[in-house]
Amino acid sequence: MSAPSRSPIPLVTRAGSKPASSAFPAAETARAATYLIRLRHFVVPMSIGVHAHEEQRQQRVRISVEMEVELPAGGIGDDIDRVPSYEGLVQGLQALAEKEHVRLIETVAEHVLDLAMAHPMVLRAMAEVDVRPVLPLVQVPTLVLHRRDFRLVPIAQGRYLAEHIAGARLVELPGSDVDLTWETPELALDAIQEFLTGVRRSAEPRRVLATVLFTDIVGSTQRAAGLGDRRWRELLEVHDELGRRLVEQFGGELVKTTGDGLLATFDGPGRAIRCAAALGDELAGIDLQIRAGVHTGEIELRDGDVGGIAVHIAARVMAAAAPGELLISSTVRDLVVGSDIAMTDRGPHSLKGIEGRWRLFAASP
Repeated sequence: MSAPSRSPIPLVTRAGSKPASSAFPAAETARAATYLIRLRHFVVPMSIGVHAHEEQRQQRVRISVEMEVELPAGGIGDDIDRVPSYEGLVQGLQALAEKEHVRLIETVAEHVLDLAMAHPMVLRAMAEVDVRPVLPLVQVPTLVLHRRDFRLVPIAQGRYLAEHIAGARLVELPGSDVDLTWETPELALDAIQEFLTGVRRSAEPRRVLATVLFTDIVGSTQRAAGLGDRRWRELLEVHDELGRRLVEQFGGELVKTTGDGLLATFDGPGRAIRCAAALGDELAGIDLQIRAGVHTGEIELRDGDVGGIAVHIAARVMAAAAPGELLISSTVRDLVVGSDIAMTDRGPHSLKGIEGRWRLFAASP
């Protein structure tokens, strides 16, 4: 469930100042080119409720956050105020608790993560929110979807949620990818449809042979943080419009945009490769760089979307590409042999969730 759009709360404060309250746990930092800011078991009253009318119902939430911060290569000079700090994080969490009402329990962690990741110097942030005390408050029908092999969040936690939310239903999905739309999305969609309608779709999906193109903007999170919401949104609108125009120009079908990329299908691999190359060239003019992946295989057509292992492979091929690189699978290479597309062997790769080793090639039309 996506959290609503929010303005980031600053995490910076003057170095050397002390936290506003001695009740806060002590900060732990590592002396290195990168350093950690750790906040452990910070308890803050927050307005949480399943329904909108439950605003002002205060629940005590325990939050733990760990942020890794990287200083600029040239140092910070006298501009110490730009550096994320422990006090800034604590004050940001206090401001978040004072101004935000969280309607869904699971979005508390998203609020905290957004807050931590809003600063361009933050490399990573892990947010832990203890929602166990408020699980009994959930009084609406609840479906819990959890991947069995997702290592970051063990399946035991999904089972715990289902056991402690009244009437909740748990569906354990195969795979290890946190994103429900990438790995076996049809299983998740079937479970959601049955939960909402009481009927599981039984019709066999229509399968066709197609070439799948995935693209992704390189460093999108850092660019968004550096440019600000308005400017970044404007660039994404240009990206999406270029994607639509070029996919149509090369005879493909735009399945969807993914926020910072796109998914499209084509009836031939050559068209997909040329479309990806043209999109990369166009976006370079507005200082955006992409990576792209192309694979050909049998896909499932489902109500304007596509699924199947071929889509998953294309996404993994894209993920293996370097910034500015267009990678194709060996299947695609075999289909375009004899064309004017230049190909460079990138060797065998292990693709997450896919058995065996896959030989990939960099393509340039």
